Amino acid sequence: MAWNPAVATLVLLIGLNLLNYIDRYILPGEVSLIQREFHATDQQMGALTTALFFFYMFAAPATGWLGDRFRRKPLIIAGAVLWSVATLGTAWVHSYWTLYFRHALVGVGEATFGIFAPAVLADFYPERDRNRILSIFYLAIPVGAALGYLAGGEMGTIWGWRMPFLICAIPGLVIAALYGWIGAEPVRGASDHVKTTANRATFLGLFTNGAFLTGTFGLATLTFAMGGISSWVPEFLRRSAGMSMGKASLVVSAITVVDGIAGTIVGGWVAQRWLKTNHRALYLLSFWSVALTLPFGILLFFGPKAWAVPSLFLAEFFLFMNTGPLNTAIVNSVSAPVRAAAISLNLFCIHFFGDTWSPQIIGAISDRTNLRIGLGATLIFLVISGTILWFGSRFAPPLDDSVAAGRPSH
Repeated sequence: MAWNPAVATLVLLIGLNLLNYIDRYILPGEVSLIQREFHATDQQMGALTTALFFFYMFAAPATGWLGDRFRRKPLIIAGAVLWSVATLGTAWVHSYWTLYFRHALVGVGEATFGIFAPAVLADFYPERDRNRILSIFYLAIPVGAALGYLAGGEMGTIWGWRMPFLICAIPGLVIAALYGWIGAEPVRGASDHVKTTANRATFLGLFTNGAFLTGTFGLATLTFAMGGISSWVPEFLRRSAGMSMGKASLVVSAITVVDGIAGTIVGGWVAQRWLKTNHRALYLLSFWSVALTLPFGILLFFGPKAWAVPSLFLAEFFLFMNTGPLNTAIVNSVSAPVRAAAISLNLFCIHFFGDTWSPQIIGAISDRTNLRIGLGATLIFLVISGTILWFGSRFAPPLDDSVAAGRPSH
């Protein structure tokens, strides 16, 4: 079989993405363990996630600028090494503020990887194939999140809350080394076919690019809800459904991995087929994903206790359906010369207006009322997200190569 650099690079980037999300979701799986050691409030626990994303989003513009001017491969390796070493440093964390600093440093490393990986994959594959490829790439999100929840809840209970972080760090360094050895750097724009215009190929043009802006802010409001829910749902099941910490983390991890894989595959498959007849499919599929999530979110937070787990299962399935299509819509909305900068701006927006603040806000509401009301506030942002994505479908660029490139269609 002939060596395929695109496939090898995809596999290695999936591995790094998997570890990225494992590390991110260990904390929600063991909230009560850390709270007990540091005597932290719910708001302080939410602030740890805020620290990660605060530094993540402010590192993004600088790394985006670098990614449009220099080779992305060494930048990806540097980011992976940084967050892996910071994760190893958890062994020496013995105060709340040291843990806070650790989370902030991890955010800087993750920002590098999160920007460059989709841009690299976009240069390997043309617009019509990117939904399929990015849906595969983003399968690492639910699997990584599930493993993070499980590691935090189960391993943290047995060996202490630091151990899951330490175990996660070593594979990150190994895969970063493998990527340095066999990963490939594609030519920028090698697979682009959609016509290059000012609002697709210049940084200032991004601020008048309707497809980019609606995709970005639709994802930002969705991320506010998803980030807040994912940070607090194991603790919600513990408090509201009477589960132990280990059982709550196990339930959430099992649902996340099953729904994440199934929802991402189904959403990517439906969008790929829909794209054959409607170039707006990526936005419309994302809208329906959010719309179908809403009723089950209401049942999860405000319905009977017995309905909590089934509602969570259905809500997560529909929510994960938009993962590949919506991220692909954002990547396709811009051209190669500013793709890294566009992704960095997108990441800044989705975290600044999204999950940087939502875990802490939910924790603050919970301290003053209860966690049910805190989590219920996220449903408002799902409504806003769906509205933006429905409106944004009108800006979706045509993907027919002959039309997009300005040639007559036959």
